[in-house]
Amino acid sequence: MMKNFVGSLGFAVVLASACAPKVQIIAPERPIEINLNVKIDQEVRVRLDQEVEDLIADNPDLF
Repeated sequence: MMKNFVGSLGFAVVLASACAPKVQIIAPERPIEINLNVKIDQEVRVRLDQEVEDLIADNPDLF
């Protein structure tokens, strides 16, 4: 009976030590580098009303 108790106690100690996780947080030696290759194209469209287009056509020296 005592032998079973000691064996069970030893097994419980081994099992309990296996359940204790070790977490380490280590800072990197070099800084983190992020490369962003971004291409931005912009297109601007101007739409004029027909009346304004006619006004500009009639008066080319307006602007």
